[in-house]
Amino acid sequence: MRIATTQFHATMNTALQNANARLEHVMQQMSSGQRLLQPSDDPISNVRLSRMAREDAALTQYRDNISALSTRLMQNETALGSMVQDMLQVRDLLVWARDGSNTSEDVKAMASSLTALRDSLFYSSNSKDQEGRYLFSGTVSATDTVTYDDTQPLGARYTFTGNTAPQQVVVGHGITQTANVTLSEMAALLNSLDRTATTLQTTGMNTGDTVGDTIKALDDALSSVSGKIAGLGGTQNILATLDSNHGNVSVSNQQAMITLGQLDYGEAATRLSGYSTALQATQKAYSKVSGLSLFDLL
Repeated sequence: MRIATTQFHATMNTALQNANARLEHVMQQMSSGQRLLQPSDDPISNVRLSRMAREDAALTQYRDNISALSTRLMQNETALGSMVQDMLQVRDLLVWARDGSNTSEDVKAMASSLTALRDSLFYSSNSKDQEGRYLFSGTVSATDTVTYDDTQPLGARYTFTGNTAPQQVVVGHGITQTANVTLSEMAALLNSLDRTATTLQTTGMNTGDTVGDTIKALDDALSSVSGKIAGLGGTQNILATLDSNHGNVSVSNQQAMITLGQLDYGEAATRLSGYSTALQATQKAYSKVSGLSLFDLL
């Protein structure tokens, strides 16, 4: 069979280009350390790597959300803990105020301390985060949790102006966690303390019933706030466990991605050697055949 010279040169050029492409591909793999340089190298492994990369990105976002949420919950717990301490001091004052042996000067001094603690509770109820958002206003975080209006009658000057709607944060696939705590009960307590402080400052008024009602309101609020602190502690434990689980899954995914995508240098070196030998042989054959002529046989 006779082969035209142009056909021979075209065939050899194609063979040399393919050999060079294979050689270049192996060298790129070895320089990058990656087995898959393009999806066509291994379509199935490439799909698996893409899925694991998406899952790892989602896990990273979940862990970032958990970190931010944990910080928020710790802020809430700190503020609520301060309020509990104030309420305990208020209770001590109220129990002392019920003692009939107190002088009028003692009662007025108690009223002064009670007023200061009331103001402290009011300030704590309107605590803000570092971005200026109210911690205990529900989903209307730009609105004061409790507002004061001195034009209203005694016992109705404090109003809860937030809401009790939860702020949900995604912390896992299909898992959300409430990020906020609301204090709708504080307005009633502050109004009761306001009324009691005024009563104690008024000479000759019977303070027994007023103080007794305020102690009951205080105990209810104290029980509610203490329960919220306990809930925050439990939530933070859950978040810590969830974050650890996400971290373990992320490490597992990364190890699997390394296994699927990392180059086996021993196998790659063998291929490089084979491709180099084949290329050299093809070049020598091309050079040898190109130098042949029919006139050499005459």
